[in-house]
Amino acid sequence: MKLVADAIKGTQDALPKESYKWQYIEKVVKSVAQEFDFKEIRTPVFEKTELFQRGVGDTTDVVQKEMYTFEDKGKRSITLRPEGTAGAIRSILEHGLFNDALPIKAYYITSCYRYEKPQAGRLREFHQFGVECVGAKSPVADAEVIMLGKSVLERLGIKNISLEINSIGCPECRAKYTEALKEYFSKYKNDLCETCLSRLERNPMRILDCKSHICSKIAQDAPVILDYLCDECKEHFEKVKNYLTSANVEFTVNPKIVRGLDYYTKTVFEFITTEIGAQGAVCAGGRYDGLAEELGGPSLPSLGFAMGLERALLLMEKQGCPFPQDSVADIYIAPMGEMAQATAIKLCKTVREEGFSAVTDYSGRGLKAQMKYANKIGAKFSMVIGDNEIESGKATLKNMLSGEEIEVEIGNNFANSLYKVCKDSILSEIENTALF
Repeated sequence: MKLVADAIKGTQDALPKESYKWQYIEKVVKSVAQEFDFKEIRTPVFEKTELFQRGVGDTTDVVQKEMYTFEDKGKRSITLRPEGTAGAIRSILEHGLFNDALPIKAYYITSCYRYEKPQAGRLREFHQFGVECVGAKSPVADAEVIMLGKSVLERLGIKNISLEINSIGCPECRAKYTEALKEYFSKYKNDLCETCLSRLERNPMRILDCKSHICSKIAQDAPVILDYLCDECKEHFEKVKNYLTSANVEFTVNPKIVRGLDYYTKTVFEFITTEIGAQGAVCAGGRYDGLAEELGGPSLPSLGFAMGLERALLLMEKQGCPFPQDSVADIYIAPMGEMAQATAIKLCKTVREEGFSAVTDYSGRGLKAQMKYANKIGAKFSMVIGDNEIESGKATLKNMLSGEEIEVEIGNNFANSLYKVCKDSILSEIENTALF
């Protein structure tokens, strides 16, 4: 029989046998964010379209080509979020969080949506871990946010990652740079791709980020933004580099980094790998000092980054990074008969209340089939309950790995008996493999 529908191209399922890897990554990124005193923020999956047009920039590929935009029943233009920053800043402004102590330090784990060509590490529905540090002008904040990203990657066990940084200046010094780019690229009008030709007058910096082989080659000899920085932007960037150096964070200055969103100013950075194909940026971000004002709020110099969780997972699997063991049932209780089934349910409830995980039969299977199922799910212990066990108040607890069997009470003291027998083998594993 043919399925009614299959997954939409560019999306993927996180199956039960793999979801523990996602949970582990999420646990790590949350833990590191909290160590830097960042608090979680959650925003809606869709926003008014103008938020992204104004915030992300109407000359970007994201807005021009990739957004999932539709008209709702109220005739409003709605867009599924293509990235996390604009929604987070909108929320901070709308709820007046800038009236509290600054900076506001927020993190999120969220789904995003872009209509792109699916490939390794790039999907149309993807997930990001992101941080936003709002209301922080000092270059110390730049170094701290970069170090947060580095800490996450290290804690996940990811290796062979290089940090590249750049400064793209403020609007004042970038205006001079923009004129220099226009002058340079105008000589190649006949060679630029159609998209870059349209960018030439509106936002020539976007040409530097073009993936076309011809445009990339032309851009190699383009003017460098670092030569056009004003004194304040130069000083800011020098301090960022000094702070990273003092913290023993290795980096390379790459003047070609411009990032793909219009809201960036001054510091931009990328953590790069060469091990997952073309999608080399695993974590990237920078400063966006004018975004809050662009969205109608006060001046709030800010910065942040986003890390693609699919890319991180892909890289971890490729590098053989260690994941904790997936959780398995501590005990499988096999009932034989209706009365035993009721007892099994009661015992499962009892041990779950004590922090163990317990499973019993749902399908009325025979003993052999139940034991086969207990093996398949990897239960650590099993116990058979029938009329004899109910009458005597005792049952045999079997260690499924060693085959050792121990008689235990199954009355009111069952949880205590289970604890005494199993504490070394079960509780130590709970501590080592707990995902939450």
